[in-house]
Amino acid sequence: MPDSAIRPRKEFGKTIAADITHRLREEIVTCSLAPGEPLRFDVLRERFGASFTTLREALTALTAEGLVDAQEQRGFRVAPVSRQDLVEVTDARVLIEVELIRRSIQRADDDWEIAVISTLHRLKRIEQRDPEHPLRDPEWKIAHRQFHQALVSACGSATLLAIRAELFDRAERYRHLSANFRPRPRDKAGEHQAIMQAAISRNADLAAQLIETHIRSTADNVAKYAGHLLEAE
Repeated sequence: MPDSAIRPRKEFGKTIAADITHRLREEIVTCSLAPGEPLRFDVLRERFGASFTTLREALTALTAEGLVDAQEQRGFRVAPVSRQDLVEVTDARVLIEVELIRRSIQRADDDWEIAVISTLHRLKRIEQRDPEHPLRDPEWKIAHRQFHQALVSACGSATLLAIRAELFDRAERYRHLSANFRPRPRDKAGEHQAIMQAAISRNADLAAQLIETHIRSTADNVAKYAGHLLEAE
């Protein structure tokens, strides 16, 4: 195996550990590394060409993010997903997103409306590349995040926006599980369009209802089609 095939390129972080952290995070979030899968040092060393110390640094960072479990005497594994966590993350997201979209609509101005419309337009353009599997496109994930950020960007609370961003990230694995296991494509483009239309029409009640349904649909799909991967707590 050529050296370039096993040594990570420093394109995502300033150190090898940061680069490996980024790569493993992406694989965990997208479920390329399955929930509960062991993360063995011998396999990781062969793959990344990194030292034991560097790998431990990367895995410790991911443990702090809740994406990796450190098991006493048993090493590391991908953090499992559970029904309890799915419910808690979903409920917390609904509380935050509904409150923030209401606040944003109340405080909305022309700049906010332009941001909502333009981010959805970009999301649609990217989605046309692979409408049935948009999550496979990293650019779609960025545009999706930007659209949802734009919807709540006028809420006036940096603290609540930070909490919202953390919850959005925690839900990423569940979005991938929903997309990977549901038997038919979901009309997320239609859902986004309806949310945008309600928001720019300043219909706070409808926008809040639609964003809650949007979030809970993901959780419902995971529970229904990927329930076998959820650990009971």
